[in-house]
Amino acid sequence: MEEKDSYPSYFNPENLSGREQFRRYRKRQSTSNVSPLVGTSVSKFSEARILYDGDNIQRRPNAALLLEEIKQETDNFDTDVLDGPKVLNSAKRRAFVDSDAISEHNSGFGSVQKVASQSLKSYKREDEVLPDGEESTFSLFASLLDSALQGLLSFGDLILQFEKTCRHVSESIRFGNTGRHRMVEDKFMQHKARLLLDEAASWSLLWYLFGKGNEELPENLLLSPPTSHQEACQYVMTDHTAQLCLRIVLWLEGLASESLDLEKKVRGSHVGSYLPSFGVWHHTQRFLKKKNDDSTVVQHLDFDAPTREAARILSDDKKQDELLLEDIWMLLRAGRLEEACELCRSAGQAWRAASLCPFGGLDLFPSVDAMHKNGKSRTLQAIELESGIGHQLRLWKWASYCASEKIAEQDGGRYEMAVYAAQCSNLKRLLPICIDWESACWAIAKSWLDVQVDLGLSHFQQNRLELKPYADDMNESSSLGSPSMLPSVGPESWPCHVLDQQPRDMPALLQKLHSSEIVHEDVSRACKEQHRRLEMSLMVGDVAHLLDLLWSWISPSEDDQNILRPHGDPQMLRFGAHIVLVLRYLLDDEMKDAFREKLMTVGDFILHMYAMFLFSKQHEELVGVYASQLARHLCIDLFVEMMELRLNSSVHIKHKLFLTAVEYLPFALENESKACFEDIVERVLSRSRETKTNLYDGKLSDVAEQHRLQSLQKAMAIQWLCFTPPSTIPNSQIISAKLLMRALMHSNILFREFALISIGRVPKMPVGAHTLLGFLAEPLKQPKETLFSSEDNEVSENLQEFKDWQEYYSCDATYRNWLKIEMENAVVPPAKLSSEEKDRAFAAARETLSSSLSLLLREGNPWLVSSQNIIYDSTEHHFLELHATAMLRLPSGECVAPDATLCTALTSALYSAVSEEDVLKHQLMVNVAISSRDNYCVEVVLRCLAMTDDVLGLYAVNDGGLLATVMAAGFKGELHRFQTGVTTDISRLDAWYSDENGSVGNPATYIVKGLCRRCCLPEIILRCMQVSVFLSEAGDSQDYCDQLLDLVASSEMLQLFSQHQLEEFLLFERDRLLCKMEFEEELSLDYPE
Repeated sequence: MEEKDSYPSYFNPENLSGREQFRRYRKRQSTSNVSPLVGTSVSKFSEARILYDGDNIQRRPNAALLLEEIKQETDNFDTDVLDGPKVLNSAKRRAFVDSDAISEHNSGFGSVQKVASQSLKSYKREDEVLPDGEESTFSLFASLLDSALQGLLSFGDLILQFEKTCRHVSESIRFGNTGRHRMVEDKFMQHKARLLLDEAASWSLLWYLFGKGNEELPENLLLSPPTSHQEACQYVMTDHTAQLCLRIVLWLEGLASESLDLEKKVRGSHVGSYLPSFGVWHHTQRFLKKKNDDSTVVQHLDFDAPTREAARILSDDKKQDELLLEDIWMLLRAGRLEEACELCRSAGQAWRAASLCPFGGLDLFPSVDAMHKNGKSRTLQAIELESGIGHQLRLWKWASYCASEKIAEQDGGRYEMAVYAAQCSNLKRLLPICIDWESACWAIAKSWLDVQVDLGLSHFQQNRLELKPYADDMNESSSLGSPSMLPSVGPESWPCHVLDQQPRDMPALLQKLHSSEIVHEDVSRACKEQHRRLEMSLMVGDVAHLLDLLWSWISPSEDDQNILRPHGDPQMLRFGAHIVLVLRYLLDDEMKDAFREKLMTVGDFILHMYAMFLFSKQHEELVGVYASQLARHLCIDLFVEMMELRLNSSVHIKHKLFLTAVEYLPFALENESKACFEDIVERVLSRSRETKTNLYDGKLSDVAEQHRLQSLQKAMAIQWLCFTPPSTIPNSQIISAKLLMRALMHSNILFREFALISIGRVPKMPVGAHTLLGFLAEPLKQPKETLFSSEDNEVSENLQEFKDWQEYYSCDATYRNWLKIEMENAVVPPAKLSSEEKDRAFAAARETLSSSLSLLLREGNPWLVSSQNIIYDSTEHHFLELHATAMLRLPSGECVAPDATLCTALTSALYSAVSEEDVLKHQLMVNVAISSRDNYCVEVVLRCLAMTDDVLGLYAVNDGGLLATVMAAGFKGELHRFQTGVTTDISRLDAWYSDENGSVGNPATYIVKGLCRRCCLPEIILRCMQVSVFLSEAGDSQDYCDQLLDLVASSEMLQLFSQHQLEEFLLFERDRLLCKMEFEEELSLDYPE
């Protein structure tokens, strides 16, 4: 029973009964553990070595990726030597497919390997077995699907390749791991192999129903007058129900034939291929030669002797006959009529072959293939010209019916009864032998098909009178009861004898399979299996129910918190995703609106689930082919979610995800219903700047530090834009330039925010800013002429601003380095400081002053000032808006938890940052509210008119105008009517032009840049004064402060300083002068004149 549960009946090659051990094969089975299928195992693909692939040296798109892969290859070198290359999947399939080889239905799995190897570019050696053979189906199916989407493979051929893939992987699991697993593991592997075989059967049915296409009768084989076989073929081609039955019969016979082929592959022989020919009933023959006198034994050896003499043959011969008939049944079940007849002849029973295949061995199956096989034979035509069309055929079927009934009455062999019952649609005698779902379904479908054809021929014989409805025929036959109650039981009334046994329609056929009173209990039980239910939905054409079944099996359960994990079998999830895509493409022109909506909606759910499953299993390179088939919003959401989850992963993993997106999606929007890479990038960058929902459990002083660390997550999003697109995609250089340009634009936005949130005088580096600089360092090494157009003002402005920020953070780093050294030295008593430590601090201070003065005293190109006064002129947008997310922080560094009272006070204080006249003139509006995402943050919205005196005028533009003035006052902690010393640390900052309704337009970048100038430049000068004081204490004779004094006294710089900053500047200057005077005084005492 375990083996029976593990495999369907049409695939049970190891179910050896006692008789098979000494019959048929006549040779001992091998006990070796070597798989009989070695040499045909599924190909497993591995990515080429990162430095050398056997033909050429590969180039990686950036140094970080190259260094990481070198490290991985070095770490895995020993393992690779022992276990073989790692199994990795190539990101994109680019191949030419031999369409002739693919389109052949009977071609071997080599065609699958050819497509897959060309698409995925590499083979894995046959003796390298994956830990789990079924895992290879994910990459194989993705490769084949990609080929079909590229137009290299038709979707009909794609279905055939899916079927062959499932069969081959199933065989590899079943026979490729012999002796490698323990008992429990082996049973589990057998279960997987069985599920893959079930899936192969479903793919096969899908091909017969939707992928096979319609055939035409070959004109060169048509006869006039037509034969019954020709009319039968014509009838089946024009009648939808008969055509459906024909395809189902062909499908089920194909499954049985595949199992026979597998048996031959495993054992070297299949059913009926070897049977010694000892003549007819050789045991009885020897018995008669010995002159034994037994009246119960036949006295002659012709096949009519048992009936004529009312005697029997010896039991050994009877057993041999039953075994022979079992083989014949199996061959007929597989649609191999010729082999069955040949087996009869080889066993010395040519008469039985004649009873199976009348009319000179013609194939009477109503298919085009049978017509081709028969050729233009006129044997049947000649017979029917004399006796009438279909007369001899009805006579033969009636005789077969009588034979099956007679055998049943005499309690003869059950296989002999089934063989003849199959020829005459006698389901009553046929179904008892069918103990599996496929055989029972084949028996009912074939019987129903034959009856439909017989009814069609009977109407044709009646001079093509108006066809009588099939349902009426069945109702009449049902009212007559059993065949014995019919008006006529002769051949002329055929097929009334079996009409009441047939289903009325396809749902009735399936109902028979569910009824345990009609079929074997194993058959009705099998109707509850997943793939059987799917197959039955396909047979009745209920694709909507099929989709509902798939979704119910793979969707996460309600109590499962992990939405990435389906509660069904991963292989069923893969099957569901691929059948959705195949149906979409095959039925695109035939879908009705309601059905199309169902296939698109539920299909997208299944595809989305499968893509997330692949992602969760680290198959990032396979995601793109499926995500690209999703609706636009789902595709964007999927990639954004994946990129956020992989934000802190290794460069290699992130590069795989980048490749699968940029290769399978268009870069720019081409179709409103499909996503593009630009949409994904914009969403990722936008979400990276959103305030994250935070719950703080620590001290209030830790809140500011956590906000500072969040800048790193914002910076990591830029790395998606720093990868180099592969040269295989169209316009790769243009795409690379656009990505770099977008990276520059977004980096400048982040640089502004990072500068404001990290302006404090602490040794800690702004980790986000330096991460950004590291990401962009290598891409910007490329020649600018190949990436940017010198005529594009926006590109030039962004590149210049990036260079300004690069210089600023260089100055900032030198200052923090000095501050770190000074703080380390401060904890050591001066007497214990070594000269090296003093010199190190002294050198760092000089470097800080030198770099800062270089930035402050630039001539002709002031820091963060546009080279051109670009004004946004629009009649639609009359307002300016500034949105900021900020924390309120005390002078001690602790954050203040805002409440409604504090928000109201801050609103009033921001209004008071400018005169009442300016408030009225510019229609300034201020709104402060607690952030919905972070209880320690406030959302500040400023809005004013975009007036000429705010926009025009170079100085006003460079300093950010009215909104930057108001925000700077809050940032520096110098708001009137507000808590003294409380500053607003900005973590997000945006400014736009807007219209009267609040709809935002283009960004007002000059406001944010002006705010940065108001905050950063005075701070740089104050840092320089702090360093100057240190140098004066150390006795530095160089005087830098005169330059700083002149700079601060200038009108452009003076307006950037607040009152408190000017006071601090003067205090630093006083301390510097005092230190200088003290040093000179000590020097004069030590060295008097």
